Amino acid sequence: MNHPDKQKSYEDEQKRISETVSKIKHRIAVFSGKGGVGKTTVSVNLAYAFQLEGYSTGILDADITGPNVAKMLNVQDEMIYLDEKMIPFEKYGAKMISMASLLPHGQPLIWRGPMRSKVINQFLADVDWGELDYLIADLPPGTGDEILTIAQEMKPDYAIIVTTPQEVSVIDAERAINMAKKLEIPFIGVVENMAGFVCPHCGAVAEIFGAGGGEKLAAEYDVQFLGSIPIDIDARILSDKGKPIVLEKQNSEVSIVFKSIAAFVAEHYKKELLTKLV
Repeated sequence: MNHPDKQKSYEDEQKRISETVSKIKHRIAVFSGKGGVGKTTVSVNLAYAFQLEGYSTGILDADITGPNVAKMLNVQDEMIYLDEKMIPFEKYGAKMISMASLLPHGQPLIWRGPMRSKVINQFLADVDWGELDYLIADLPPGTGDEILTIAQEMKPDYAIIVTTPQEVSVIDAERAINMAKKLEIPFIGVVENMAGFVCPHCGAVAEIFGAGGGEKLAAEYDVQFLGSIPIDIDARILSDKGKPIVLEKQNSEVSIVFKSIAAFVAEHYKKELLTKLV
């Protein structure tokens, strides 16, 4: 492909991305400074917490080399194409797209950053998301190319940083907050995951990873602290079965926290809208 053709292809893709983004009211990027803090669990359950409030939602699995959203929703079917568009899977009423649906089970994806970013562009340009109230992007851990691509193309208006209370996790989450600020994402919130283990027998709480790290971090950087999510064995069991706990056990402590976070973010957007109208 010569230079003029490449330029036209790029411009066409940018136009399709703009058309997609224009139909999505709110775009949330879920960050984590390191892996293993439950970022995908937060992304998935938050999407369904919004849906329980009557909002239309979608989940974009932007972790190209480690896609887990499909597993957490038990989506095993192959991708469907219609009129040169990828049709997102719909599970429990929410839309979802993931690289896992394009790869044979267990096959690693050994791609450099530009190739991974290209896939994210396609997930925005060539997926028929339709009109959505919320699109949640589950980002890979760290501060790599995919995050830059999401910031530039999806234009998130809210960044949610997921950390555990443990100091080493908080240090990495600090980097994620600074990156979100440098990317000029307007609003940033912190979620503290794995904030204590609730014993299923006696109800006692053991603070395995410490306590308060996420709230302290949010205060230090003057960003919103959204809530602390305890460890719940059922959340892990249900995730392995492809069932979000926020749908299956709506009155559990974990689900209540997710619903409160969704309610807070939704209220935030309402206040922002009122501010613009004044």
